Amino acid sequence: MDFGVVLQTDPPARDVVAGLTAAEDNGFRYGWTFDSCVLWQEPFVIYSQVLAATKHLMVGPMVTNPSTRDWSVTASLFATLNDMFGNRTVCGIGRGDSARRVIGQPPASLATLKQAMHVIKELAEGREVEHHGTPVRIPWVRDGRLEIWMAAYGPKALRLVGEQADGFILQTADPDIARWTIGSVRDAASAAGRDPDSITMCVAAPAYVGTNLAHQRNQLRWFGGMVGNHVADLVARYGDSGMVPKALTDYITGREGYDYAHHGRAGNPSTDFVPDGIVDRFCLVGPESAHVDRLQELKEIGVDNFALYLMHDDTEKTLTAYGKNVITQV
Repeated sequence: MDFGVVLQTDPPARDVVAGLTAAEDNGFRYGWTFDSCVLWQEPFVIYSQVLAATKHLMVGPMVTNPSTRDWSVTASLFATLNDMFGNRTVCGIGRGDSARRVIGQPPASLATLKQAMHVIKELAEGREVEHHGTPVRIPWVRDGRLEIWMAAYGPKALRLVGEQADGFILQTADPDIARWTIGSVRDAASAAGRDPDSITMCVAAPAYVGTNLAHQRNQLRWFGGMVGNHVADLVARYGDSGMVPKALTDYITGREGYDYAHHGRAGNPSTDFVPDGIVDRFCLVGPESAHVDRLQELKEIGVDNFALYLMHDDTEKTLTAYGKNVITQV
């Protein structure tokens, strides 16, 4: 199993660079950031500094979307970084949540996302593709390579991952949900004539190493609220028909609204509806041994990559614990 760290691009940017450099020093192979350029600073500017400060770290957004930038711009950003630093980027992408809603726009459709993934990958790898009805190619790309990892929860989105994406991002560490979603992606890949083993399965979730469970839960409750935004969309689309597991949908019954001003931050007041049990299922809490046990379970389900959201009040201890003990045991 490979490991990554996910950070927000809060100013000053040098702290993001230092944080992802420290992640590489602790054995992490991937460095991710949020991509909501109203709420935080522009990540692609910062990626250049991160790549220059590290040797092997793979860098990318968790996640970008099809609507913030023209697809040719997104492809050119990745291709430029890859040309400068040697194919060390990965494109995490989804329909869009915070980046879209804070500017009064809804998430993109799956049809738009499907087209975007195709165009971005083709252009970033130097091939010609039709974009806005015009044949387009980036002529300066040399041996470009860009994997597209798609974030998904619902049945239709999971099918699209299996049919097209290079990787799957599941933003929750709940083993039951991981088992259902990974199985759905693998089934869709097989039905499309693809090798399911060729798709990287990535679970992304917060982790906090320590012994004060009540404090850890309060620090990570924000994540249940963030996932709840996507789950609310699923419930609106599928209802309680059983197409989406109750393990994913039941907890949002008390959700009354969401303030993106506190998105992804400990103490988010919009997440009071998230119970302790959801925090325990969706996140990794407790001592190192509990983290190792959960990661081993996820590994047995088929998870290849774990991305650690590092947003709480004791990040250095957690990063060090993973580097010294957790990663080596998993």
